[in-house]
Amino acid sequence: MKEFLDEFGNKVELALTTNAFQQKAKHVLVICQLKEAWYLTNHKVRGLEFPGGKVEQGESLIEAAHREVYEETGAIIDELLQIGEYRVTNKKNSFVKAVFWGKIKTIDNTNNYYETNGPVVVKGDILRLRFGGEYSFIMKDEVIQECIKHIYKLQNEKE
Repeated sequence: MKEFLDEFGNKVELALTTNAFQQKAKHVLVICQLKEAWYLTNHKVRGLEFPGGKVEQGESLIEAAHREVYEETGAIIDELLQIGEYRVTNKKNSFVKAVFWGKIKTIDNTNNYYETNGPVVVKGDILRLRFGGEYSFIMKDEVIQECIKHIYKLQNEKE
């Protein structure tokens, strides 16, 4: 398990496994790929980031991942794999977020992307690009770094 502090000084614990915490994941983050590109959403406040959000009542983590990606980008995921989870602890409470890797099958042009301005396709080295001013703080911490490295490792194992 990897531990670090995020930019707000909150403790973050990342596990590249499932069910690593006694606390149940109630949020999802989906690292999306569209062929060789990365598929992000443009959050109206935070900027560019991978889609994600809260799990709704009666919804599984997988259902939430599919729904959040669709709501924020219009994309339908073909392949979805949970690659880990992380816990963020601040002075008041903590929450656990499940991290998925999703491959986009198709994209619908929708009229509403909820709290986002819709999808953004990013080509190139996301580990370097994510530090640009247009990116969300979420993209700049070690969760994204370690998860992307893990995805690269999984891709190399498939080849």
